[in-house]
Amino acid sequence: MAELPLLLFPSPEVADRTKRKMVPGKVHMPSVTRQGERLSPVFQQLQTSFNARCVELQQSPSGIDPEQVLVIETIGNIENFANAVKKIPGLEWMGEIETDEIVPDEDFYDAKKPEKDLSGRLYLVMTNQTALTQMLSLWTQYQADTSMTFQHGLTKFRDVFLHLKDIRRWGVEDRLAEKEVFDIWQENLEFDSQRNIRFEAELWYRGSEDKRREGESIVAGLIQNLGGSIISQCIIPSIAYHSVLGEIPAQAALQILEQPEVDLVKCENIMFFRPTGQMATGKEPVEGDITDCTVSAEDLPEGDPVVAVLDGMPLENHRLLAGRLIIDDPDDWASEYPATDRQHGTAMTSLIVHGDLNGDPAPLSRLVYVRPILHPNPIDYNSPREECVPDNILFVDYIHRAVKRIMEGDGDDEAVAPMVKVINLSIGDRSRHFSQVMSPLARLLDWLSVKYNVLFVISSGNHPEPIDTGMSSREFEALSASECETLIVRKIYEDARHRRLLSPAESINGLTVGALHQDTSQIGYIGNLINVFDSELPSPVSAFGSGYRRAIKPDLLFSGGRVLYSQSFGSGNSSLQFSNRRIAPGNQVAAPSAQAGELNKRQFCCGSSNSAALTSRAASICYDYLLSIIAEQAPDVDFSAFGVPILKAILVHGCSWDELGGKLDELLRTDDNGRQIKNWISRWVGYGVPDIEKTLGCNEQRATLLGFGQLSDGEAHVYNLPLPPSLSAQREWRKFTVTLAWLSPVASTTQRYREAQLWFDFEDGKKSREKLKGKLRVTGIDCDSDATRRGTVQHEVFEGESAVAISDGDALQIKVNCRKDARKIDHPIAYGLVVSLEVAEGVDLPIYNEIRTRITPTIQIR
Repeated sequence: MAELPLLLFPSPEVADRTKRKMVPGKVHMPSVTRQGERLSPVFQQLQTSFNARCVELQQSPSGIDPEQVLVIETIGNIENFANAVKKIPGLEWMGEIETDEIVPDEDFYDAKKPEKDLSGRLYLVMTNQTALTQMLSLWTQYQADTSMTFQHGLTKFRDVFLHLKDIRRWGVEDRLAEKEVFDIWQENLEFDSQRNIRFEAELWYRGSEDKRREGESIVAGLIQNLGGSIISQCIIPSIAYHSVLGEIPAQAALQILEQPEVDLVKCENIMFFRPTGQMATGKEPVEGDITDCTVSAEDLPEGDPVVAVLDGMPLENHRLLAGRLIIDDPDDWASEYPATDRQHGTAMTSLIVHGDLNGDPAPLSRLVYVRPILHPNPIDYNSPREECVPDNILFVDYIHRAVKRIMEGDGDDEAVAPMVKVINLSIGDRSRHFSQVMSPLARLLDWLSVKYNVLFVISSGNHPEPIDTGMSSREFEALSASECETLIVRKIYEDARHRRLLSPAESINGLTVGALHQDTSQIGYIGNLINVFDSELPSPVSAFGSGYRRAIKPDLLFSGGRVLYSQSFGSGNSSLQFSNRRIAPGNQVAAPSAQAGELNKRQFCCGSSNSAALTSRAASICYDYLLSIIAEQAPDVDFSAFGVPILKAILVHGCSWDELGGKLDELLRTDDNGRQIKNWISRWVGYGVPDIEKTLGCNEQRATLLGFGQLSDGEAHVYNLPLPPSLSAQREWRKFTVTLAWLSPVASTTQRYREAQLWFDFEDGKKSREKLKGKLRVTGIDCDSDATRRGTVQHEVFEGESAVAISDGDALQIKVNCRKDARKIDHPIAYGLVVSLEVAEGVDLPIYNEIRTRITPTIQIR
């Protein structure tokens, strides 16, 4: 226990939530007459194409009852449109997608800023011939009489007609939105022209079991017509997921590559085609030799695992890992996993157990559970081989079953590690960059996190692609270190759309971790390689956010090791190539050896995988510390109900931009981009870099308090933070930090997605920032306040140094609110709240003791 431990808030006061007023922007809309001119030809074309498709399907041997999915694009949001869709027989709601990249035109534009992109919705609706005819009939009637009375429940269609930008069929291009699927087919066929090709076909999730069976049967028939078969299928109703793993002969795949307009690709039951086996550790060649490591005698762990690792198979008998892991391998992947290939799992478990071996941290006192989900690539003939997800499984299904086995058991088997609270996932799908639509794997993790009350720690993803400098080699080499940093940062930002989060990093409940270009290794000779950043900045390979609905993602950065680049000397502009090395710099980890029986090797590596693993290690340490705090100060509290939200808040609470944000601001700012800087920084940095050691302890100048509870829609909890009288009239720097975290149930087919929104305000919520400024003379820094409320972590940092009047008994109210977002909240939402107030170390103000003495009496009552 620390000399000055964290404090618990007294039980909060119960209140009604603060009502928030949303002021929508003014968007110019076309008149009803103009809408008729625009849309009548579109509706006619839609009807004609659907009739043609009906004839085509009815003449096919399968005799499929024709259906299709319509994409209805509107400017703005039509609330409760799903309910209106369900009123028309034959229409079925499939989902909605938010979009904020609609280019304005002469009909739709922002009245104040005509050049500004517009936001809107894509509504996805399954329809048959009868339903489409009725919907078009509504349109025709409305055109003829704009004052018509719509049938009960259908009035929302009038709003849709007024806001409608476009309407079209979901087509081949939509199903192949992840175009890498054909690139991967081509690559596999070039390697082996006779190899069967496997793929995932994600089907539209139908509400009716009969419709789901019918859709799967149609897809299976089309695959069989190509000489292929279904290997497996998966349905998870809670995340609206229905998918099949298919296989077709090489010749059929070649025909599709040449002419995609085949029945399988045109099948209306399929939403997306996806490649399989793309969760991988990377193909970059590895340079440098591994070295020996010294192993000191340490007590072996005894406690049940708090952290689970889903990754590659580790070298479990390595001297740094022996006796510290629980390996669960129910599918016996170890039998086909040679020691030399066990690279990634060994590195990740080493970081979780020991931390970065460049330092001297103590190993965890708990065991670590490991379930292998990667396998050596059978068509990779390098050594070591790339580790990837096997192409004979549906990865969403496999992760679902793996987590279920951990938490509740599998079949007749009991749960294998039910005490786990953190699950580390240090891999990403390089074929799926996040762009507005939540991936099935992210939806799964969000649902599982609530179902099992567990925190997923996820790497943001790596982008080791070359960096084009835009100048000749001679010009680049003439740059100073500062000029090089400015150039590289700006070039990376210019390419940010190609360096986005990798699935499942967009998960709203998970903690997404990006890589910091930092480690404590001693760099030796690096030859012609280049360290592009002398400053402590995000790693050049670390992925960019934002998250779903522009939430803050990644959540934070953690040490991911410094990366080096080599300069290419081709014609034209110079480019920088990522160099993957086993030698310093980087985080130092345990490593397998090419020589059988060698179990004491180490190497260096870098990237966001490391950052996530080190965060999971910190989570295990924090969890044990929180257990001791609750046991000592509130022994009657059921920590299991609140432990994960508090842990999530604690991991973020120490984050701030500090010099990192200031440096990026300096490198990016121009005369005309000032308003965008905060958003740009948060997309790469998130909430910043945490100081875990500082968060877990207090000193005389810093007090940190914990709060927790459960809320339902419309409810609020009010916490009173006593203000230290010694701060009164002092012109001293002060910092006030508040972090709120929770796990939200999700509604997978709605655009809002997040079922519950929680947020904090100060005092009564009305102009709360102004009241906070009046109480403490502090103002918000770092992330934009609105952006912090879009996910499931709200973290805000305030600073100031003006004198403020404080009387004994003065307190600041922190109000935690809850409201439904996507739909009704069925069960109360547990949350964790962490609040800190501090002045600079060395300032002779007893902040901690003054706060502690004012809350201790009420804590006893709790």
